[in-house]
Amino acid sequence: MTDQRTIVVVGASLAGATAAATLREEGFDGRLVVIGAEELAPYERPGLSKGYLRGEESLDDLFVRTPDWWKEHDVELRTGIRAESLDPHSRTVALADRESITFDAALIATGSRNRRIDAPGADLDGVLDLRTVADCDKIKEAAAGGGPAVLIGMGFIGAEVAASLRALGVDVTVVEPFEAPMQRALGADAGAAVAAIHADHGVRMRFADSLDRFEGDGRLERVVTKLGDELDAAFSVVGVGVQPNVEIWPGEPAPDGGIPVGPTLETEVPRVFAAGDVASHEHPLFGRMRVEHFDNAIKMGEAAARNMLGAGAVFDDPHWFWSDQYDMQIQMVGRAPEDGQTVLRGSHEDRSFCTFSLDSDGVLRAATSVAWPRDVRRAIKLVRAGVRPDPAALADPDVDLRTLLPKDA
Repeated sequence: MTDQRTIVVVGASLAGATAAATLREEGFDGRLVVIGAEELAPYERPGLSKGYLRGEESLDDLFVRTPDWWKEHDVELRTGIRAESLDPHSRTVALADRESITFDAALIATGSRNRRIDAPGADLDGVLDLRTVADCDKIKEAAAGGGPAVLIGMGFIGAEVAASLRALGVDVTVVEPFEAPMQRALGADAGAAVAAIHADHGVRMRFADSLDRFEGDGRLERVVTKLGDELDAAFSVVGVGVQPNVEIWPGEPAPDGGIPVGPTLETEVPRVFAAGDVASHEHPLFGRMRVEHFDNAIKMGEAAARNMLGAGAVFDDPHWFWSDQYDMQIQMVGRAPEDGQTVLRGSHEDRSFCTFSLDSDGVLRAATSVAWPRDVRRAIKLVRAGVRPDPAALADPDVDLRTLLPKDA
């Protein structure tokens, strides 16, 4: 090694692992330590609600890099150990085994954890959630019995798990407090179209209702809702959101609960960065925001790594993500404003459409599609460039969105 610096990555997450790999790819040959609380080498989580859950992917398919890659590239991968604290003054990370590692630069990529539901019976066998490979293995084992399964929450993870369980032949009912699946992200009309697709595949949905309690004699037998429905359940999967793992951060969290970082992903502590689910980023287009999606974790990890090496680049990715459910794909880019104009291309009734969100000044800030390929990806450059498109052109499916981008953008 010619570089005498030490870089510590706290969190063997997708963002942390991507950052570590990028550091090596960018030529950093100093000491590189990656610390992860899970025993496994870093892996990607989307398959846990889709291909891996359905038995279409193996564990090897999920790894960010092969387990041998870390040793081959001289990365000290410390799995099964938790980082307890980061001291900005001594520039050390203290581990649970009392070891202390001194760093020149550090990345916090500790991700998030599932919110726990506070309800009677939540500790019964058969009440499950999904965050890790071990969690998914428990759901697969429960699904092998055929159900019935009652899912609590129908955000992105709940909807994907519902689709995968139906593919496995499990009887599925979902209890969701909003009026439609993924309503906070998609809105009520788009969510209703997604609900119709799930209904076509046999999912029963209880909207505008929520969990009251789990019941069973040592093991889950039924789910009781606030409205009084009693639903037979061999197992339940709870998906009521996540909270960022900020405990290692010595400062105050941002209002959204994450670790506050500036435009380059650097915290208020020089040469300490944060990326992924845990980072509350000052975005040049959207203001402060915290994003919990796969594509963001990869891109933030890459950007943080380069900035740790001195690039100083503003992270301005407009945030694209997707969700696969049955043969339908949902995509979204950007951040929809609370006010402004919504333009529809396609048809909610036909369950194939793209919705464009413009702010009060007519600037395109977001696009969301259901079973409507191409247009969200084409809208990425428009969102990034702050284009004010003609709403009539957005609504017309014969208009190629690429033609709406100014030549000088």
